[in-house]
Amino acid sequence: MKKNIKVSASILCADFTRLGEEIRKCEDAGVDVLHIDVMDGHFVPNLTIGKIIVEAIRPLTKLPIESHLMIESPWRYIDDFISAGSDIIGLHAECYGPRRATCKGPDQYPKEVDAIDAKKARGDIQRIKNKGKKAYMVLNPGTPMCLGDLLGDLDGVLVMSVHPGFAKQKFMPEVLPKIEELAQTFQGEIAIDGGINRETAPQAVAAGANVLATASYFFGAPDLKEAVRYLKSLR
Repeated sequence: MKKNIKVSASILCADFTRLGEEIRKCEDAGVDVLHIDVMDGHFVPNLTIGKIIVEAIRPLTKLPIESHLMIESPWRYIDDFISAGSDIIGLHAECYGPRRATCKGPDQYPKEVDAIDAKKARGDIQRIKNKGKKAYMVLNPGTPMCLGDLLGDLDGVLVMSVHPGFAKQKFMPEVLPKIEELAQTFQGEIAIDGGINRETAPQAVAAGANVLATASYFFGAPDLKEAVRYLKSLR
């Protein structure tokens, strides 16, 4: 059965001087999820948002908040982000397996793995679900579909279609086969994040994605409602 398309708005491109107003715009436009890009300057070469922003946003909206943890040792912060008000926690597969030789160093990016420690990942996934929240696993563009039977524990998988760290990057169509593979067997949410716009979103949906994370396309649109309506109209 074809899943309904959901729009996840990344506040990375919102106006932080008017964040409350920006969130109300998201609600009015019909956005389904608020996407929080948490970056620590170690897992990715950028530093962005911490749990204090989640705490600030939570009283302002009833929309689900997804905390995408682009950080080293995410297990140290799972409980913090849940207590701050997150409904969905995104964990990177690259934190649960041996890094490739090209990205083992602290200043070598993007982080990529070929396999993960499913037992360790499952423990963190269960921690999230035990608190009544949803657990997603995130895959960087160069990391293959290496989740195996862990898929049965997940509520969603987020496939990065850019190297994580910065907004306004160009969409990488080479990740679409991972979406297609997921769509064959995975019953949970299939999300894609990076370079999603009017031209690339149809490709992602055709491959099997049903959650479209958008930052600059949404917040830069002249008509936010029309941008959301268009994305949700894709089949």
